[in-house]
Formats: sequence, structure tokens, C-alpha cells
Amino acid sequence: MSAKNLLEVQKITMQFGGLKAVDSLEFHIKEGELMGLIGPNGAGKTTVFNMLTGVYQPTSGQVVFAGMPLKGLKPFQISHLGMTRTFQNIRLFKELSVLENVLIAGAQHLTYGLGAAVMQNSLFLKEEKSLREQAMHLLKIFNLEGKAHAPSMALPYGEQRKLEIVRALATKPQLICLDEPAAGMNHQETHNLMDLIAKIRKEFNLTVLLIEHDMKLVMGICERIMVLDHGIKIEEGTPQVIQNSAKVIEAYLGVDDEDNTAEVH
Repeated sequence: MSAKNLLEVQKITMQFGGLKAVDSLEFHIKEGELMGLIGPNGAGKTTVFNMLTGVYQPTSGQVVFAGMPLKGLKPFQISHLGMTRTFQNIRLFKELSVLENVLIAGAQHLTYGLGAAVMQNSLFLKEEKSLREQAMHLLKIFNLEGKAHAPSMALPYGEQRKLEIVRALATKPQLICLDEPAAGMNHQETHNLMDLIAKIRKEFNLTVLLIEHDMKLVMGICERIMVLDHGIKIEEGTPQVIQNSAKVIEAYLGVDDEDNTAEVH
């Protein structure tokens, strides 16, 4: 039995004045799928993420997640439903510790009320202990448990990138949208990140939508890839289809003048 669609994007358009950043975009993601979203700078990729996660409301069209239309919902409401994201520009709470960043993200699932928090009753103690254990488990997966009490701003850049992913995972998502998670990482860090994404996808039964400029990472882990150019989908298919698409080669991947074949950068 084939997996059902977890996300359905129905002709969404985002218009800023006279500019259409995204134009009538349609696609779907099945449960458990790992899909890539690529395109030149300014193609509209992050704008798509912003529409999916409630940062922007589409000018027209609809986003349906787990069978529920998301029109009018705020980002925190969409996160509660099970879709979360990381950001191209790191947005950690830099004045807080590594652990505190993760605890804040996971706190949306706490059920105790103000009274329980004031009295610190058994429900409060149980949920707080569970939240902390889950946060430490996530940090351990990313080899950050030893820095749990360090200020997040003190982490090296690559580890701040990892902490953003940990924080997103703490919301217990069904779908995680990763916006250039390998940005600024060296080759070895990128390779390790590729392995980590595959690991967390399996361990947490995740569906993943990935924006990334590192073509080796995208081609190495994505099962299906969609290509945007000037806000319009120009191609969609397996990595092999994308690598051999004349439209993609022209718009994004480039051509090797010596042998006139596609070259992945």
C-alpha cells in the first residue's frame, strides 16, 4: 500500500506588489519522503517555506497538511500540528543555553497548567523530567550533550546549525523543513550532516523537505527533487531526472563547455 500525501500544495502564489515571488506552485510530499527543493538564488525557495509554515499567507492557493487546510493559521499553530522548520539565517535564542533552546521548543507539548507549575505537583515534575530527558537525547544524537549548559552563542557555527535542527526536532514534527542546513559547513561537516539527516529521518519517522545549494548533499539523500526558477516549477523528479534535465542545466546546474554535458556544482 502506497504512502498517503502528508502535504499538498495547491496552486500557491505569493505576490509582493507587482512581483510574483512564487507563481501557481503545485506539489505534494508523501509520508516518510525526503524531498529536495533547489533553484538559483532568488528563485523563491525560502518564500515557499514561509508560505508553508505560516510566516506568509499565500496571495492565492492553498496549503493542506495532514488533511487540514492551513489558511489563516499562525506559525506556532502550524508547529503544533506537526510541521516545523529551520532558517537559512540562524535564529537561536543566543542569550540562552544550548539546553534551554531545546526545552523552549519542546515546551509546546506540556499539558500541566499554571497551578501545577506554581505548586510543582507530580504532573509538573513528571513532564518537566520527561522534557529534559528528551532534550538531552536529541542533543546526544548531534554530539552536543557535553555543551548543554554552554551559551548557544558560544557554539561554533556548524554546531549552531545542528542546534537549530535539534530545536526543530524537539517540537516532535511529522514534517521538518530544512532551509540550507549545510550552509557554511566544510566538506566533512556536510557529509556528517547528510548521515545525521538520514538517521533522524529513520529514528523519528520523519518526512523531510530540504532546501540546499550543496548538490552532492541533495543528490545523495533526496528521493525526489523539485526545481524552481523565478518562482515557477520548471522540473520535478528523481535525482537522475534532475541531473539530465535540459531546463535545469540551463537554469541552475550549468554546462561544461568542453564536452557539453551537465555538471553538478
